[in-house]
Amino acid sequence: MKNEQRISQSQWVRSLVDTHAADLTRYATSILRDPDLAKDVVQDVFLKLWKEPRATIEGHERAWLFKVCRNRSLDIYRKGGRMQPMNDAISEQTPVESPSPQVQAEQHDSHARIVQMMQSLPENQQEVVRLKFQNGMSYKEIAAVTELSVTNVGFLLHTAIQTLRTRVAAVGE
Repeated sequence: MKNEQRISQSQWVRSLVDTHAADLTRYATSILRDPDLAKDVVQDVFLKLWKEPRATIEGHERAWLFKVCRNRSLDIYRKGGRMQPMNDAISEQTPVESPSPQVQAEQHDSHARIVQMMQSLPENQQEVVRLKFQNGMSYKEIAAVTELSVTNVGFLLHTAIQTLRTRVAAVGE
């Protein structure tokens, strides 16, 4: 029976690695600005998952993983200095079908402007925006990861989006 539980635990952890490793790595990279260090953090997260009793995590795995990832990344960040601004290489995503070169150039310019605008937001607003739009988390999940209230998460997101909308509109004029 213990061997069967071990296989079950192994399969469970493997499925979580397959499902969340890329998102966790991107999230840790957004905090640390070092993809190699982010991969080490994610590895630490999954080692901690392996050691944690499954019953304490089951049902809220995603929030638990992101919270542990965030805490470990922030620990390393605090030891290493200030965060650097997010750059285009970290935040770009390759489209499935490539648009024309002109459209690609316009999209790249727009994306670069928005990334630049995001860099001027307070760090807590940047973080909740990344968790919401880059990782598709709910307000409740973001609250669990950041240890903020759901109301505070909503306020930070609303403020960040309003600020970005105002800045985008000003550029368009």
